[in-house]
Amino acid sequence: VQLQASGGGLVQPGGSLRLSCAASGRSFSNYVMGWFRQAPGKEREFVAAIRWSGGTTRYEDSVKGRFTISKDTARNTVWLQMNSLKPEDTAVYYCAARAGLIWGRMFLDTEYEYWGQGTQVTVSS
Repeated sequence: VQLQASGGGLVQPGGSLRLSCAASGRSFSNYVMGWFRQAPGKEREFVAAIRWSGGTTRYEDSVKGRFTISKDTARNTVWLQMNSLKPEDTAVYYCAARAGLIWGRMFLDTEYEYWGQGTQVTVSS
């Protein structure tokens, strides 16, 4: 399984970015896909997750109403649409995947088996 994250960049506060995670290597029908982020000097934290089958989603509280996770099954791609960005959203964003992950544990980075390389998001004026 390979995950390729992209879409990061520099954006002003209040702006938007859309991150993508292209997945390859197998069928992802029983996978949970997650987005995590890590800011300098901080631990990696959960951002959002989606069930590949059914599309159930979950968000970290600070991004609810601003970020949207979605998937394109035909393209094996997961998106993270980020709106109303704040300076505190600045971090390296990682996508992750795990087959058969228990949904109630989807916010734990230790539960994920595969990781993308990360993409930098900087929110600054």
